Amino acid sequence: MPEGPNFDVNAAHHYFAAECFNRAWDFIDKPQRSPAENDEMLHLALTSLWHWLQRPDVTPSNLSVGFWQVARVNALRGDAASARHYGLLSLQASQAAGVEPFFRGYAFEALARAEALAGSPEIAADYLRQAWAEANQVEDPEDRKLLEKDLDSIKT
Repeated sequence: MPEGPNFDVNAAHHYFAAECFNRAWDFIDKPQRSPAENDEMLHLALTSLWHWLQRPDVTPSNLSVGFWQVARVNALRGDAASARHYGLLSLQASQAAGVEPFFRGYAFEALARAEALAGSPEIAADYLRQAWAEANQVEDPEDRKLLEKDLDSIKT
């Protein structure tokens, strides 16, 4: 029986974290998805996150993005409770020292989207206000524009 795989495990985690993230993103961008595509989108996002969690070089910013993607996927699938759960994990990761406002803004964006989906407009509006406050601190104009566009898409 072999003692371990005959490939670089860290390189595999690196590859699959990015590959699954990008493939999930392709489904996120798709205007219409079948139920099977919604399932595949969720599986890809969770797989990407799992591979990030295995990486020795993972940062709080990486985790914030990974949790955010799973929250967004769950919101797109109509699962407010799971979107909220992963949004809170994204927020927790984004509050680590040295994490830029862009990541906190997206964590609050995920939570606003989850609460809007759950039918909690007051809570959604509060998270949205916090997301805008973070967006106002984002220095990179392209990142700020991206976040603002997503914030504008949330109906509370």
